[in-house]
Amino acid sequence: MEWRDDCILLATRPLGEGTALIEVFSGLHGRYAGALRGGASRKMAPLLQPGAQLDATWRARLDSQLGSFTVEPLRGRAGALLSDRLALLGLGAVCALARYALPERQPYPEFYRHTLALLDRLGEPGWLHDYALWELTLLEETGYGLDLSQCAVTGATHGLAYVSPRSGRAVTPEGAGDYAARLLPLPEGLRPGGTLDAEGLRAALALSGHFLTDWLARAQDKPLPEARARLLRAIG
Repeated sequence: MEWRDDCILLATRPLGEGTALIEVFSGLHGRYAGALRGGASRKMAPLLQPGAQLDATWRARLDSQLGSFTVEPLRGRAGALLSDRLALLGLGAVCALARYALPERQPYPEFYRHTLALLDRLGEPGWLHDYALWELTLLEETGYGLDLSQCAVTGATHGLAYVSPRSGRAVTPEGAGDYAARLLPLPEGLRPGGTLDAEGLRAALALSGHFLTDWLARAQDKPLPEARARLLRAIG
């Protein structure tokens, strides 16, 4: 068994003398793990930081085996963000959440392109808005998407202001009625072409965070990665 593809490096850790266990996200093959001989060496370790772009080849005698990688680093990202702590934390959160949420060896070509675009925008104006949308896309890709297209009560497609914390469906103020205080705010900036101010960004991340915790983390039976919490604390 063998495949080759451009990949995003999600994580690496030592695996025996000089060897590293790496996890990558490939658009055609999904999240994959494998051994990388020499990956823990002084020469390679600085190149194998989360978020790095790799030309990776995976091989194994059987598809069920862990397999091994050979890689050619194409682009590092962490080093370019060292002067931007918030963007560096964003990089860590993206890699950690992708590793946490995506099932092994299941391709997500569109989500891969979405993730790649976000990583390439880290540190640029508006990247936090893109990150908030990315979390909602992660929920959708893993089967926990929200329905923000119309009001769950009235069917209206305009004036959506809330999201039900139980169903994940949008609601208008008219549809919410006396239950508005029990619903999650839906920031207007999450609509196509919208922008998020500081308050809207916090509301957007609270919205996705609720469902990441209540739906995804509950299904995984483990807490969300600390990297996301570090990003949220830095945003304030």
